[in-house]
Amino acid sequence: MGREGSPGSALIVGGGIAGLACALRLADRGVGVTILETRKKLGGRATSFKDVRSEQWLDNCQHVVLGCCTNYLDLLARLGVRDRIRWYDTQYWIEEGGRVSRVGPGVFPAPAHFTESFLRASFLTLGEKLQIGRACARIMRVNRREYRDQTFGTFLSRCGQSERVIRRFWAPVVVSACNLDVARVSASVALHVFQEGFLAARASADIGVPSVPLLELYEQAERRLAAASAPGRVLLGSAAERIDETGVITTDGERFDADVVICAVPVERVCRLIDPAIRSRDARFARLDEFAHSPILGVHMTFDRAVLPPLAGSRNGETLPHAVLVDRPTQWLFRKDDAGKRIHAVISAADDWLPLSEDQVGKRVLADLHACVPASAGAKLLEVRAVKEKLATFAPVPGIESIRPGPIGDSRIILAGDYTDTGWPATMEGATRSGYAAAAAALGVPSTDMIVASLPVAPLASVLGLRA
Repeated sequence: MGREGSPGSALIVGGGIAGLACALRLADRGVGVTILETRKKLGGRATSFKDVRSEQWLDNCQHVVLGCCTNYLDLLARLGVRDRIRWYDTQYWIEEGGRVSRVGPGVFPAPAHFTESFLRASFLTLGEKLQIGRACARIMRVNRREYRDQTFGTFLSRCGQSERVIRRFWAPVVVSACNLDVARVSASVALHVFQEGFLAARASADIGVPSVPLLELYEQAERRLAAASAPGRVLLGSAAERIDETGVITTDGERFDADVVICAVPVERVCRLIDPAIRSRDARFARLDEFAHSPILGVHMTFDRAVLPPLAGSRNGETLPHAVLVDRPTQWLFRKDDAGKRIHAVISAADDWLPLSEDQVGKRVLADLHACVPASAGAKLLEVRAVKEKLATFAPVPGIESIRPGPIGDSRIILAGDYTDTGWPATMEGATRSGYAAAAAALGVPSTDMIVASLPVAPLASVLGLRA
């Protein structure tokens, strides 16, 4: 055992964000950590790959961090890479025909900080904005935990939101944050996005986009673990075959033992790895097969000229760093180079896109791009690379919150992963929180000792009844 009764060693199966977060917090407390990762790289589903066609490092899908993601930002700071995030406080919504609405904070305090820009936005009518305002006023005051068994679509309908408003405003936000359409997503999960991500604090909705391939954010983990007071190690290409309460047997027959064992693999792999005798007596594993998944499609595109030119009416040559495409199947575009020739399109909840060929995917995205950015019509598409993540996230449907397991249960195996009971959707923030909670469980301390507090609720938002 380590100092003050803490474990002397920990074995973490999975080198994704949850596993890395857990490892770094344990290493800080003097625990010798070993990470076993099946792949040859870290980051799990939020990572990069070298494209054999272009020889470039491409992200599986564009991931972003919001200002409210206090724990993921803490993880980046521990890795020494927080400065590799570019921040934007403005969202750009582009309609068919090219009209751009800028939505960003103004002079009013939260939760009214978007009021000025929202009223100026052109993609909604005044009546529709009033609809949204009434719904936000209700969202401020509800206890989201009371809405775990209904869809957000039902909630919005009861708030008097029209189909057009849902399609043009609520859906793009919810699908991007939760990876599920409003008609399927649990209302409690979507309410969390708006309460904590948009209304609670002025900086909550600031958008951070990595300036480097995702893989580069996690490369420092191995060095930092090796330099810890109790040196740790990362074993890439080491696949677990069976996990029990004291160790792991790998697929090549090697056994690793430790004082504590943390399972930090995606939910669909957990029951395949846990020893059957342990599964039978630990209730956390009984309902994991009820988790379904929702896919994400990331589309990398390269053109012969700029397709995201300077914004019309901009006095200083303001360029478009990212954009929501209003009422289009392609939900988001991200600029991937200064010239505007390389873009990355994101389609969340992409079930309808999975059967399509890469060529068909490219044509659909191109149609949405041309519709919303008419100046792109003359550009020649040089290359398209579609990355389909069929098991991108678990699907946060009604009822799922009640079966998300905690880090500890009726066995000594500790669980970490974005599917665990973090209170967050399947995001990098949720994964980090799960890793920190797992570290707390391993050390026998309250999770509050490890989990970084959320941004404080703004005074006006608190007075108005926000229950974040």
